[in-house]
Amino acid sequence: MARDYYGLLGVAKNATDQEIKRAYRKLARELHPDINPDETAQARFKDVSAAYEVLSDPEKRRIVDLGGDPLESGGGGGGFSGAGFGGLGDVFEAFFGGMNTSGGARKPRGRVQPGADSLLRTRLSLAECAVGVTKHLTVDTAILCDVCTGAGTNGKSKPVRCETCGGAGEVQSVQRSFLGQVLTSRPCPTCRGAGETIPDPCHKCGGDGRVRARREIAAPIPAGVANGMRVRLAAQGEVGPGGGHAGDLYVEIVEQPHDVFVRDGDDLHCTIRVPMVDAALGTTVVIDTILDGPTELTIAPGTQPGEVSVLRGHGMPRLRSGARGDLLAHLDIVIPAKLDSKQTDLLRKYKGMRPSERAEVMSTQSEHNSGLFARLRASFSGR
Repeated sequence: MARDYYGLLGVAKNATDQEIKRAYRKLARELHPDINPDETAQARFKDVSAAYEVLSDPEKRRIVDLGGDPLESGGGGGGFSGAGFGGLGDVFEAFFGGMNTSGGARKPRGRVQPGADSLLRTRLSLAECAVGVTKHLTVDTAILCDVCTGAGTNGKSKPVRCETCGGAGEVQSVQRSFLGQVLTSRPCPTCRGAGETIPDPCHKCGGDGRVRARREIAAPIPAGVANGMRVRLAAQGEVGPGGGHAGDLYVEIVEQPHDVFVRDGDDLHCTIRVPMVDAALGTTVVIDTILDGPTELTIAPGTQPGEVSVLRGHGMPRLRSGARGDLLAHLDIVIPAKLDSKQTDLLRKYKGMRPSERAEVMSTQSEHNSGLFARLRASFSGR
């Protein structure tokens, strides 16, 4: 389960980079093990530092916003160095933008970087959610440059070592602080941390190794998806700088309302209007279900307003198991506000019968079934 990195720093999801940095500075002053030796504080400092590492990196923060965890696969470890917590380096990282505490220069990050994840939304009907569908989607994204195939160079030219940083990918400077002079490092402004530049870049991509393009993809949507769910398509996102491995594409489901059925998890609800006489005498109605087509629903004699009849296994499929939910029919008994003379006479005649005679009239085997029974049903059902 992805960690709540915003909650660890105590900032909102729309917090700016400066708000994130200020929140980390404040917590670092309180929790750093050189200041607060309490074991609980040390554990919290580790989590807070990991959260700052993630949220201060645009690509990692985007993964968090998509519902993932960029540190889940072990690619990072929370931004700590050395044994324990890396000394005061984490605090200075927040205060001064990257103090080098390892005793040597960092390695340049290189031109080739992994691509970012992408997100798009697609609308599905309730029937499409129930049976699954392949959606053909148009995606505007970064793809590999077909001229330089990611190299970023023009023709047979090659990248050269950056003259500004000497290939280190960073430049250093000395700053004065309340603790004295501090050596800080910044990504090189010329090569942007890559350690090399391209003197003769590709004419199509400008040296980036990728270009923007519109492409069509077929997204398989499994049966049972629901509103707000996301389907992951591996390596269908943005190609990274320098032709790096593409990120993932997430397709978010937007389920459209249905005219008859209301979805509640795996169950479906609908309202069936039943004439008063049909509810009293019992009847059978046909429901045009989502997956099973026309299906009969038996209304028992004496059904009361507000009762619910259940068709087991006629609801939505569960996403992984395929087991079906239920269809719940809420019965709305229609009672006429005014009776005509014919309806009044029929009801009075029925009311005047003895219980045994009523039972015979309601019996499906009764020879009188085509008489009073049929006329009652036809009159109040509009048939």
